[in-house]
Amino acid sequence: MTMKTLTWKLQLVVIPVSDVDRSKSFYIEKMGFDLDVDHRAGDDFRVVQLTPAGSSCSVTLMKNAVAAGSVNGLHLFVTDIEAAHAELTRRGADPSAYFYFGEHGQTCGLHPERADYGSFFSITDPDGTGWLIQEVNRPSTSD
Repeated sequence: MTMKTLTWKLQLVVIPVSDVDRSKSFYIEKMGFDLDVDHRAGDDFRVVQLTPAGSSCSVTLMKNAVAAGSVNGLHLFVTDIEAAHAELTRRGADPSAYFYFGEHGQTCGLHPERADYGSFFSITDPDGTGWLIQEVNRPSTSD
């Protein structure tokens, strides 16, 4: 008997928020996410789904004031961390300074070799949900 390999795809992450409209505005206007769905069914049920440009994984905002800000460590991967930082700054999203992890722990600045998975900055949404933006597959600048 041949075992079929299962495929697992993460396609949605639920983010608890205190104010759905405020969070929706932040993710669209400040982070540049695309709005996929904003559906209401009565006064107590609302689904707001957004997707970062180029991603196959979306987020859904769920009103839950008690748990708002409890999600941390979400990662967004970009090929040009400086362009991503500049774009978020231009949008008013207030990203942190760059950092990397070296011999002595977290260090300010870009990774010295700009190695894949080496350079980061962070950002938080209005409730404190924490995101890390990480550089991967940076195009070579040599000819």
